[in-house]
Amino acid sequence: MTVAVALSFLAGAADGFIVGAFKRVEKDFLSLTRRVTARHILLPDEEVARVLKQKIRDECIDKDLWVIDAFEEAAKKYSRDETTNFRGGLIGELAPQGYCRSPELDRFQFSVALGEMVGPLETDYGYHLLLVSERTNCPKLDGDTTLMIQTRGDDVFGTLSQGKQVGRVNVPELVLDQVKFWCLTLIAGGIVAELSEKLVANL
Repeated sequence: MTVAVALSFLAGAADGFIVGAFKRVEKDFLSLTRRVTARHILLPDEEVARVLKQKIRDECIDKDLWVIDAFEEAAKKYSRDETTNFRGGLIGELAPQGYCRSPELDRFQFSVALGEMVGPLETDYGYHLLLVSERTNCPKLDGDTTLMIQTRGDDVFGTLSQGKQVGRVNVPELVLDQVKFWCLTLIAGGIVAELSEKLVANL
């Protein structure tokens, strides 16, 4: 009876270890495949940033402007970042975490609310207004939503929508790929060893 209990315990522990290992692999894989589409406006002064943020909101409401369009126009006119202002403040389209040269701004892109204009956020460069319009593989932060879209003309601040997750891990496929890789590695290693042995024998 005690042997059966011990075997049952070991089987449960092994099963828990395997499930835990796969969950860690999936978590690591998702964190390495996080992507974001974000725009920013760099300003030298916090108060100027606050005023501009309100101005963009007011223009959206008064002129029925889509928030991304209003934000891009403001970035072209006012942003001090010469590497992004001509693109309407676009930092990158589905850029990976770590892509942005400012570590603080990079961190903000993966921590602020999706679809909301936020700021002023202070970095070493100055004060930023930030608008994240798409973000993938951040389920703790965004749930199933990944994308801000405009559903109708008067939807000036957008609606959050489900989109395609980039790099969503498929555990059975990952296991199969690993098995194939190691089988090919063993076969290739055997072929190389056999060829080496023949080469040495012929010398």
